[in-house]
Amino acid sequence: MPRVVKSTILDAPVEAVWDVIRDFNGHEDWHPAVGRSVIEGGLRADQVGCVRLFELADGSGEIREQLLALSDRERSFAYCILEAPIPLDGYVAQVRLKPVTDGRRTFWEWRSEFDCPPERAAELVQLVGEGIYEAGFRAVAERLGLATPRARPGRAAPRPRPAPSTRQEVPAGAPAVTEAVVLERHGGPEVLSWREVEVPPPGRGQVRLRHGAIGLNYIDVYCRTGYFGLVEPPGILGMEAAGVITEVGQGVHGLQPGDRVGYACAPPGAYARLRTMDAALLVPLPDWLDDATAAAGLLKGMTAEFLLHRVEQVGAGDRVLVHAAAGGVGTLLCQWASHLGATVIGTVGSPEKARQARANGCAFPILYREQDFVEAVDEITRGEGCTVVYDAVGGDNLARSFEALAVRGHLVSYGQASGPIPPQDVAGYAAKSARLSRPNFGHYTGDPAEVRSIARRLFAALEQGVLRIEAGRAFPLAEAAAAHRALEARETIGSTILLP
Repeated sequence: MPRVVKSTILDAPVEAVWDVIRDFNGHEDWHPAVGRSVIEGGLRADQVGCVRLFELADGSGEIREQLLALSDRERSFAYCILEAPIPLDGYVAQVRLKPVTDGRRTFWEWRSEFDCPPERAAELVQLVGEGIYEAGFRAVAERLGLATPRARPGRAAPRPRPAPSTRQEVPAGAPAVTEAVVLERHGGPEVLSWREVEVPPPGRGQVRLRHGAIGLNYIDVYCRTGYFGLVEPPGILGMEAAGVITEVGQGVHGLQPGDRVGYACAPPGAYARLRTMDAALLVPLPDWLDDATAAAGLLKGMTAEFLLHRVEQVGAGDRVLVHAAAGGVGTLLCQWASHLGATVIGTVGSPEKARQARANGCAFPILYREQDFVEAVDEITRGEGCTVVYDAVGGDNLARSFEALAVRGHLVSYGQASGPIPPQDVAGYAAKSARLSRPNFGHYTGDPAEVRSIARRLFAALEQGVLRIEAGRAFPLAEAAAAHRALEARETIGSTILLP
């Protein structure tokens, strides 16, 4: 397998070089081999998993490449070729930057491996090493004013690409202006507007961070409608996000600019490109966890952790019923409960969601539109019922969930997507010696020490492969209202994210 490793040292600070090459769609502005380039599907250019399609400047064809990883802290990214007019099969490349000595110079390494016909190996190694990597080194040096610019035949001079507003330098201690989704009044999705807001500088114990991805959760709907009084108009929704710290206030220890962090907690305010918040609420992200996955899974994963390990300790032999088994939390409950040895039964709304639930450890998916889930549970458990039922549907569904419980079972109501929960006849629970609990996310994540404990268990489960979090549908942050409509219409599968 041919391997290409090239490196150079540029007489420029590492931050300046990173600012040029970080944009996965920006190489059309500086690399001589690249013509017009676009990111497919409307994703952001630093979204892990995004695909760029670009024309070769010599007119010889098009190349599709996918971003596999990106770390602002390490100043590195990796990508692969999906399609190309030349035989670079299995091509995977990594770019990384390191400051040299006093930080005023930059070491840049570009390496790759690929398969190709043996008779073309020497040719393609030279093409990649000289025509792509070394040409890229020279082009960035030119862009930074470190060398005399060379003419590019048949191409206009490169146009300057303005940095996104969230990457503009903000003087330390000064307020910043950013775009955000603002709740103008309580109501339907139409009450969400996209406009500029001011972000205060970090005070004592606070940091300012730039969001890379933002999680969409049903609690955002409750805040939008006013059912949960967490956001008063005009205010900003959102309890979950991942990003990078840009500024640190006094009294903050263990965090610094450039650190990648995530959070899943009150107070709301995540639907913005920039945010200032208490440092104690942040969880450092491991390098192997990208922003999209973190934003898709922190709140839902932490919810699954306390539902399975704290509200009820699920273990081998338990029979667990998960409503909305293909949803964001439901998917993780199925995976984790199955790993713990429980038999998982789940309700879903379509055959596609049934397949999704089964792939995530749900042994018995039930299409609730076609079969009464209480009857199905009775048949599956041979009349014994479920040890624990996780109900995020609410409304009249809660009473039916009680019917599916075993004697001494535990009914956990952690949401109400279908509407308010009617008054409950607690005395009636004596018929099964059953327990009813209504855990509140804030009561399990209000203490920084407990948040870190939950996060440690969640990250361990992710790293060990017990849990798989896949960001499902992605919406631009400016289209948060459309994302809310899709969530409420149950059109989403798994975790939905918003991209600033």
